[in-house]
Amino acid sequence: MYSKEDILREAQEHQIRFILLQFTDIMGVMKNINIPTSQLEKALNNEMGFDGSSIDGFVRVEESDMYLHPDLSSWCIFPWEKGYDCSARLICDIYTPEGQPFSGDPRYVLKRAMDDAARMGYKVNIGPEMEFFLFHTDKDGAPTLETHDKASYFDLAPVDLGDAARREMVLDLEDIGFEVEASHHECAPGQHEIDFRYADAMIAADRVQTLKFLVRQVAQRHGLHATFMPKPIYGVAGSGMHVNLSLNRDGENAFCDPEGPYGLSQEARWYLGGLLKYCREFSAITNPTINSYKRLLAGYEAPVYVAWALKNRSPLVRVPAARGKSTRLELRSPDPSCNPYLAFAVMIQAGLRGIRDRVEPPEPLEINIFDMDEEARQNSHLEILPQDLHAAVVCLSGSDLMREALGEHVFRRFQDAKAQEWADYTSRITDWELEHYLSKF
Repeated sequence: MYSKEDILREAQEHQIRFILLQFTDIMGVMKNINIPTSQLEKALNNEMGFDGSSIDGFVRVEESDMYLHPDLSSWCIFPWEKGYDCSARLICDIYTPEGQPFSGDPRYVLKRAMDDAARMGYKVNIGPEMEFFLFHTDKDGAPTLETHDKASYFDLAPVDLGDAARREMVLDLEDIGFEVEASHHECAPGQHEIDFRYADAMIAADRVQTLKFLVRQVAQRHGLHATFMPKPIYGVAGSGMHVNLSLNRDGENAFCDPEGPYGLSQEARWYLGGLLKYCREFSAITNPTINSYKRLLAGYEAPVYVAWALKNRSPLVRVPAARGKSTRLELRSPDPSCNPYLAFAVMIQAGLRGIRDRVEPPEPLEINIFDMDEEARQNSHLEILPQDLHAAVVCLSGSDLMREALGEHVFRRFQDAKAQEWADYTSRITDWELEHYLSKF
């Protein structure tokens, strides 16, 4: 934990020249205001204002004044910048001129969810698994779809030519305080994964945004482009962001019960029941782009059906084998294009509602769902996740729980933005249409 005085002292000792004041908009895009160190004390006094009307989904022009309140615990000196132009960052909360938290700030949405968990006696721990692609750039620096290798799952250099870049990413992450548990090549050429240790939900969300920022920086230094787009290449697996969830109560894992079915506590089963019950309603948040639903297809290790299992990786939720302190639920549908603050908030609220309402999950489904025929799936009463963004937004719009979880401001602005995105997409002429129809008709 840092105090204001600690930060001012470190900035002077390390000859920091610029500070990035970072925050995230409703769509999950990280923004920043770059200030010289001479303005750092002003920022630490919560006096740094900005025009909120310029940020997508925030406020109207007549409500534009907003203030950045830095989270002092997020202070970080960038390890890749040395010497005269050394920079640091602070992640900020958004406040109104009246000194109130801004209801459209995604961090505030997550804080409310964490407060709800705390009132029930829980601390929420989250461990994301981040997948991404590395592509070559063209002579002008624009990204291409040409991958830097032909490797596959767990391959090593020299087949995995992105190994050097990924190693540098891990070292930089560790330098700024991440505990990276694993990194490896993923299934598709050019695809990678970095997993970091579980943490408090807010810290985990901040780390997701930091990882995206850092990975792009390192990729650029290696002449590559990093993308967290869920499905950039047809015919190969897309990039997911599996999320490991657990609750801690009085210093103990509340999901663990050695005497319970499958080693799970009753609370874990109710939380699981909540995730399964409300997953269709929060899909637009965890999978927020048109491209997201081109990843959620049978045959590419991404979930399509609402079910859970212990060993089987085809359902929506998996319970990994580890027990004790490591007992957790792994939600496999989210992708890295989501806003982690909103995504974690809705996962928390769905699980807490499951506990409050004592929602019992069905029995685990320990067979590969994709190998089942349609009759078998119907007999198992399997629901399917929304199959496109429009269907997901329809499910979201009818959800009282999601309205409550997100707050009216975010709930409305998110729906409006996604309706516009869908309308724009459906009006466009695609290469597929030209290939199939231009000569035929």
